[in-house]
Amino acid sequence: MFHVKQGRDARPCVSRETLARLETYAALLLKWNRTINLISPRDEARLWPRHIDDCLNLLPLLPPDFAFAVDLGSGAGFPGLVLSIATGRPFHLVEADQRKAAFLREAARATGAPSVVHQGRIEDFGIRNAPLVTARALAPLPRLLPMVARLLTADGTCLLLKGAKAVEELEAAGRDWTMSVVRTPSRTSAEGVVLRLTEIRRHQENPRQATPTGS
Repeated sequence: MFHVKQGRDARPCVSRETLARLETYAALLLKWNRTINLISPRDEARLWPRHIDDCLNLLPLLPPDFAFAVDLGSGAGFPGLVLSIATGRPFHLVEADQRKAAFLREAARATGAPSVVHQGRIEDFGIRNAPLVTARALAPLPRLLPMVARLLTADGTCLLLKGAKAVEELEAAGRDWTMSVVRTPSRTSAEGVVLRLTEIRRHQENPRQATPTGS
């Protein structure tokens, strides 16, 4: 059960200062990638179009004036740290891997991004009532939605970077969930899509009785 619209393709632009911070982040990522697996070695030469520009797809879709955001499975910083650098907004980066969490802390420090890194499982993450939740290539939608609903405010927004199976995942999630969906084609990947999800509820939930965290 979905309300689906096809979003407009918009190329985001960033300031010269933001670009410099993103370049600092990119250089640090490539340096750390020599010792820990942040991205595939074959992706190093196309770090910007394959990863950073892909994350910047989300900029035009961010809700206005959100106080903070939660990024699930941040890994190398996609998309949460990139968005925190680009917007100057606080992002809580949740990452289970200790070495990747160490990289995220150093990258946030080096770029001045107002990000807080939480090393641990998403299931154990304690912050609730987030106005914005983001994730990139983390898990299929039916597995991801329970995590998102537990963290998100009732009127919050979830932005997910997805690939060729996005429609299939939406159909599978529709068996248990209802939500409003705006689908925006990626400007960096022929098969990529950004899903903007709002009004996320399990089918049996009464909207008037649902808690602010969706649990």
